[in-house]
Amino acid sequence: MTDPLIAPLMAAAAAFATQAAPADGAGPQAGYGIGNPVPDELLRPLSPDRPNATESPQTVDAGRLQFEVSFGDWSRERRDDTVIGLQTIAKVGLTGDSDLQLIFDAFTTTDNAAGGDEDGFGDVIVRYKKNLWGNDGESDSALALLPFVKIPTGTDLSNDEVEGGFAVPYSTSLTDTIGLGLMGQVNASYDGADDEHDLGFLHTAALGFSHGGGTSTYVEYAGFAIDDVYDASLNAGALYQPSRDLMFDAGVRLGVTDDASDLGVFVGFTYRH
Repeated sequence: MTDPLIAPLMAAAAAFATQAAPADGAGPQAGYGIGNPVPDELLRPLSPDRPNATESPQTVDAGRLQFEVSFGDWSRERRDDTVIGLQTIAKVGLTGDSDLQLIFDAFTTTDNAAGGDEDGFGDVIVRYKKNLWGNDGESDSALALLPFVKIPTGTDLSNDEVEGGFAVPYSTSLTDTIGLGLMGQVNASYDGADDEHDLGFLHTAALGFSHGGGTSTYVEYAGFAIDDVYDASLNAGALYQPSRDLMFDAGVRLGVTDDASDLGVFVGFTYRH
């Protein structure tokens, strides 16, 4: 039987996914899609969801592929270490204002001080992003809807439960070189102790700074509340874009509540094809 918290989230994701068909008059990328990708001269500025927790409201160009990959992500919570290798977001542009995403951790290993180490492939998340406005990368603001569902893989790291949620990312320009990103997200996460799904809320705020020459930095606050747990961190990172379709990033996460991981560091890249 489907959990009563999961059912409405999955219904919302399905409803928005029906909008993936090309729409007439959808700007300069109208008529392009899978099998008919946008030509190079119409590509928008590269706008990945990584590396911060605040997702971008911009979508991948119609018919184009985009890979956002973490070479490595290490975190420590008290004396327990977790390393994630090749954490990947694979995207395809469906239309000029929507894309489909597949998210997975190729390899995760945990070193628990109390024993019971685990490693392997994680669950898979499917997301659909629908931009509502500001998808050209040049507007003063942008907003998107981002439903998602987590599909269990049955591996040692899987909880064998379907989970889901819905995010709303927003961005706006404060000055020519400073941007603000905000996001709210509702999650339905499985609670094994009660054998039911609990609702959690993720809220983030990020300031991005452009320094010219393809370099930029950001600072961010991210908090996640569920039941009596509040996981919050202060994050910061740097990005370098050497070409139109390639971007490198590195950053750090610092836990500011008792429930958060103490420290995390990562390095990765984004590539559009």
